[in-house]
Amino acid sequence: MKQHNYQVKVEWTGNEGKGTLNYNSYNRNHTIIAEGKYDAISGSSDPSFMGDKTRYNPEDLFLSSLSACHMLWYLHLCSLHKIVVTEYLDHATGVMEEMANGSGKFTAVTLNPQVKITDPSNIEKANELHEEANKMCFIANSCNFKIGHNPNTTVE
Repeated sequence: MKQHNYQVKVEWTGNEGKGTLNYNSYNRNHTIIAEGKYDAISGSSDPSFMGDKTRYNPEDLFLSSLSACHMLWYLHLCSLHKIVVTEYLDHATGVMEEMANGSGKFTAVTLNPQVKITDPSNIEKANELHEEANKMCFIANSCNFKIGHNPNTTVE
């Protein structure tokens, strides 16, 4: 089995002078940095948890990871099946449930890819490949819930 390793640095930048003295004494801002990457990602927590709504939160990044991984596998599979994709856009949605103790988890994610292809005879196969992409996606395989798909494939 081939193993891949990843490293990121997450640095809290929200100390406003009193550290975590109490829940309201600090902000949730942080940066996510990976060596060799172009720029840092500005993060915070969801505004529901006193975060900065203009920054990405972990839930945004989780959902975008699922969507991007699916897309990359889908494009790969289309190229193998000689289906020419000219556009791909996904408006992914997710539901996270917060528990009484403050913890939470995602219970549902739906990908809504809008795909344009060049050959109308490939629409059925193009739609089927979303299931295969889901089976291959590293991030989806790490989830304990089913990822839904609502593909809309049209011809350019």
